[in-house]
Amino acid sequence: MSIESRPRRAASADGLFIIGLVGRAGSGKSTVARTLEADGAVVIAADQLGHQVTDHDPEVRRALEADYGNEVYRPDGALDRRRVAARIFADPAARARLDALVHPRILARIRNRLGELRAASFRGVVVIDAALMLEWGLERECDAILAVVAPEREQVERLARARQWSEDEARARLAAQRDNAGFAAAADRVIDNRDTIDVLERTARQAVENLRAQGRPPEEKPTRC
Repeated sequence: MSIESRPRRAASADGLFIIGLVGRAGSGKSTVARTLEADGAVVIAADQLGHQVTDHDPEVRRALEADYGNEVYRPDGALDRRRVAARIFADPAARARLDALVHPRILARIRNRLGELRAASFRGVVVIDAALMLEWGLERECDAILAVVAPEREQVERLARARQWSEDEARARLAAQRDNAGFAAAADRVIDNRDTIDVLERTARQAVENLRAQGRPPEEKPTRC
């Protein structure tokens, strides 16, 4: 879908400049989010909110225990995510049930957090880091979308290091996600992450500066870094 058919939120005087941060696992999104946070941005991470929902929402816990058994929660109270992931990748119906249960609650928490920032008169950059932003249509509530892409071999290597996944497991997870081109096509700015972390951080800062200065620029070629 072209960027023209994905409208952003209407111009607002609420003081927030909302950036939707998208990209595949292992692309470097987390590094970009940390960089912008260090510069004063507020980061709303959908993954963290998802953990809060699955670990602490009583209705969600009851539903998951009914579907997976009581042992799906570890002794420390956290969800055994590897066990759940193994099932949902093999059982589309189980994945659909989980998504229907968890995703609306994540979206509600994102919107609640934005409301809190407005109520507190925060004025600045807010980064929503959400891998499923485009599937949820949440880009329509952002001022701009920033995509981070990287060669798949590098994504696989990063996932293997960071999450202790095998190469096959990493490739299977990536195959279930939108590809780089899909993220790039929906973005206002694209960072091509295939260099050092220092270059990635510098390029991310410049991308945000340009987005804020230019509003919602037309689609352009990826920025190499």
